[in-house]
Amino acid sequence: MSETIAGVTIPDTALVRDATSLVRDTADETIFHHSRRVFLWGMLTSKARGMEVDPELAYVGGLFHDLGLTSAYRSTHRRFEIDGAEAAYTFLRDHGRSEQEARAVWLAIALHTTPEVPMYLAAEIAVVTLGVETDVLGFHLDDLTEEQRTEVTAAHPRPDFKEKILRAFYDGMADRPETTFGTMNDDVLSHFDPSFQRKNFVDIIKSSAWPE
Repeated sequence: MSETIAGVTIPDTALVRDATSLVRDTADETIFHHSRRVFLWGMLTSKARGMEVDPELAYVGGLFHDLGLTSAYRSTHRRFEIDGAEAAYTFLRDHGRSEQEARAVWLAIALHTTPEVPMYLAAEIAVVTLGVETDVLGFHLDDLTEEQRTEVTAAHPRPDFKEKILRAFYDGMADRPETTFGTMNDDVLSHFDPSFQRKNFVDIIKSSAWPE
């Protein structure tokens, strides 16, 4: 039976059920509830903007977007966003979704910490960033009614969420600091670790192997 939260229907399909089970079994409560809220906020804000989104693809994008922070899916050599994107791509292909559809969700997850760019791509890509920006940064709240906010957070509470999600980011990236270069993720490492040394883009250019 389909579940509806704040007017958003979560499809009652095998793909959605399997995605929910996978993330439930892999992520902690903070990541799970955050990921479900990302889907819900993304669907609500995209609808407010007149965007048509495939709900199954949006669901996998929302549910898997932080999977690369979990011990089951994280690597030690690449950005956590790519770890989650790879997991989503494989999951969707295994569930019969096309290469194009799976690649769109790959991009949605890989780019969800890259400001602005997703808004110029397909709706299934933009919807994840809209959801993330709403839940983590508090953007787009004007697109939501008070009733929608209340219903979503009642279904998926966010107790001490700001501190918990920052800690989840740090724990998922602390052993691969080099992967945060050129992203906002190095802000998280420097917040928790005063000894963290950021790479500097200008220094890299000036010290490159080119002689001039």
